[in-house]
Amino acid sequence: MVSTRLSRLEGHRRKFMAVIDDTPECMRAVHYAGLRAKNSGGGVVLLYVINTADFQQWLGVEEIMRAEAREEAEANLAKTAQYVREVVGIEPEMVIREGNATDEIHSLIEEDRDIAILVLAAGSTKDGPGPLVASIAGRSAAFPIPVTVLPDTLTNEEIESLC
Repeated sequence: MVSTRLSRLEGHRRKFMAVIDDTPECMRAVHYAGLRAKNSGGGVVLLYVINTADFQQWLGVEEIMRAEAREEAEANLAKTAQYVREVVGIEPEMVIREGNATDEIHSLIEEDRDIAILVLAAGSTKDGPGPLVASIAGRSAAFPIPVTVLPDTLTNEEIESLC
């Protein structure tokens, strides 16, 4: 059960959240989330999750890997935020978390009660639609807010016409 969303109360605004990762479809989700936020007077939250399962090494190596992963996360978020500023015209919120992506998405939704819609984009690789999109099909990882999943065939122009 998710806490009551506050996005419709005075002093709050509905936020669209996009998860930033290394997949090519990620930017389509960002584009859609940004445009929907701008066109509805809302905000956009960009979440980057560093997978801590990759850090099962000796302590010294783990600290170096964690620092490198943090630098990569900050660089990816900065680049994505610049895209939102330049193309969409709004200032995004940026969040970096460490852990399991699904768990961290749930945590952020619970903490920021203005987040009302999670935006994901399906991938077009032979591996399937992507791990987050695949997870919404299973009950164990279902998200507690509405999820918009963009088909892999939509162009930016088609996304703009939908927003």
